[in-house]
Parts: sequence; C-alpha cells; structure tokens
Amino acid sequence: MSQPLETVVNETAAHPQWAVIWLHGLGADGHDFAPVVPELLRPHWPAIRFVFPHAPVQPITINNGVRMRAWYDILGMDFRSRADKVGVTASVQALDALVEAEIARGIPAERILLAGFSQGGAVILSAALRWTRPVAGLIALSTYLPDLQAAADARVADGIRPPVFMAHGRQDPVIPLAVAVDTAGVLNTLGFPIEWHEYPMAHAVCAEELQALGDWLDARFASA
Repeated sequence: MSQPLETVVNETAAHPQWAVIWLHGLGADGHDFAPVVPELLRPHWPAIRFVFPHAPVQPITINNGVRMRAWYDILGMDFRSRADKVGVTASVQALDALVEAEIARGIPAERILLAGFSQGGAVILSAALRWTRPVAGLIALSTYLPDLQAAADARVADGIRPPVFMAHGRQDPVIPLAVAVDTAGVLNTLGFPIEWHEYPMAHAVCAEELQALGDWLDARFASA
C-alpha cells in the first residue's frame, strides 16, 4: 500500500475548515458512504471536506481468496486473531498519509475527524492507539478493535484520546454486538471518552444513527 490511496472527495462549501476521512467496509469502496453527506449536513455547520478513500483490492482468506477491496485480510472467524496484523499496519500508515495530506492543505489535525464502518472502523481505532497526533474525534460504526489485549498493550503512552462515537446493531451477524461492547469497554478503560449507541438493525446504518451522529458532530464543531 505504498501508493497514495485514490479518494472520492466531497466539499460542502468553498475553503473547508474541517475534514472527515471516512473508511468503508469490506468489499465496498469510497463511494459507499458519500450519499450519507447530505443526510448528515446541518445549515450552520462550517465548510467540511469529506474524503472517502478506496481500499486496495486483495484476496480475502475467509472468502476463499476472492479478491475485493479491503483494508486487511480476514484470516478466520476468531475475533482475537482474524485480522491480518501486517495489513492493519499498512492501512494505518495509509490513513496517516491521508491525514498528512489534509494538514498540508491547511486543515489542522485538531479539525480532522476519522470515521470508519466495519473494517474501516477497525483501522481508525487501531490508528488511534498508535498515534500521538491530535485529531478531533473518531466515528466507529458497526466495528471492533482487532485483538483487544494486543491493541491495548500497543497503545503509546502519550497517545491521543479523542472522543469516540460508537454505534452498533443489536442483530449484527457480521460483528456481534458483544464484540463491539468489549471494544468500547477497552477504549473507555484506556481513557477514550465513548458515546455509545445501539439500534435494532443488522450490519448497517440507520436514520436514527445518523441523527445521533449529527448531534455528536454538532458538539465537536461548537467546541472548536
């Protein structure tokens, strides 16, 4: 993943003051969450640049080696060991490069939010444990933190602890609710302020979730 990631970019107005880097889930691409922008936007918000990167195409072990867009390989069913650690690290580095690109374009790290659904969320949470750079917050949707104990042990002492919006479906068949609850508990123990939401849905996003996310974003913008 040494080449810069291709992205879909949506600027809500000229001269963006904030950026949201949003990572899609397994098998999707950067277009997947672009339609969410108009549903989230509120008239009084500052100008925002939404960046939706495309994950590279790679074979996925658990899917019989079928090639698809993915942030890392999935090796098996056990959530403690299913994520390919090398792939997660490469995606964290690619995400870091996207953050650097936004900083170079004039948006400070303190006004950059990281969002991710499923696999994409696993990457942003993994990044948060490894970085010391400040970011405005994390949006973790229907996701989990790979290898909780190893992730907690890997947290850098002076790392960031931005606020986290976490949302999950009670009937999620891909990432069980209990796995996400365990992730939230570990993050909270490590000092991350968690706002937790759960909904009667499967592995998806619902309108009530987007309303709650909009309220959470409202608070981020208002406090800057």
